Amino acid sequence: MSNREQKYNIYERIFNLIVAALKFLDKLPKTYSNQVIVGQITRSITSRGANSEEADGTNSKKDFIHCFTIVRKEGKESTYWLRLIEKLNPQYSAEVLPIIKECGEIIAIISTIIKNTINNSKLKS
Repeated sequence: MSNREQKYNIYERIFNLIVAALKFLDKLPKTYSNQVIVGQITRSITSRGANSEEADGTNSKKDFIHCFTIVRKEGKESTYWLRLIEKLNPQYSAEVLPIIKECGEIIAIISTIIKNTINNSKLKS
């Protein structure tokens, strides 16, 4: 898969985001507050990957929408925790800000996927 194809493959983008976030989290100082927040980020960001993969294997548009709604929700949670880490560890801003940006871009893409799926399937909620 070329870099261009990876950029437009939402599943690859989510996977690569998770890897980047986990590698970043391993670098943080092991303070009590960091450890608590790192646990929260780890759970929410890895949930995005699991639920996006589940969405890819669903048999109905309703299940697909449900899974991607969870991906979006977990994305917002991950963004919150990453922003908190950035404020508590400003020396890591240059590393975490691109991860936060990618989280936001993926949330926007997921929102569009959900909206388009609802509009195309007439599953108005």
